[in-house]
Amino acid sequence: MASPRFDLPTIESDTRPFWDAVREGKLLLRSCNRCGAVHYYPRPFCPSCWSEDVTWVEASGRGTVYTYSTVYRNDLPPFNEQLPYVVAIVELEEGPRMMTRLVDTDGVELAVGMPVTADFTALTDDVSIVVFRPA
Repeated sequence: MASPRFDLPTIESDTRPFWDAVREGKLLLRSCNRCGAVHYYPRPFCPSCWSEDVTWVEASGRGTVYTYSTVYRNDLPPFNEQLPYVVAIVELEEGPRMMTRLVDTDGVELAVGMPVTADFTALTDDVSIVVFRPA
């Protein structure tokens, strides 16, 4: 019997365009047509002005590390097989901050403010996630 996975997102109708784009190697954000705010995580309204007049926009994929932490212990599958790994909050060039993983960091001196770029990792045939690597 396969172990349960704790790394798979719940994909709902409101977020399906985001996950479909990630699977195609694109990072989408929501932009408010009323106040102009760009936001992440995907939701059907603007968290700044509460307008439901939001559209999808493609992000540049560039950002900087806002904060990070190296995880040395996690008992949940499949994270327990990937130790140690780096989680971070990346401030996207467009403004929103995004919780993510930093990859390809062996031998890299991590620092707040470090430039990073988006990449995409397939978890299954149907689901990919956004990760970031040093730029």
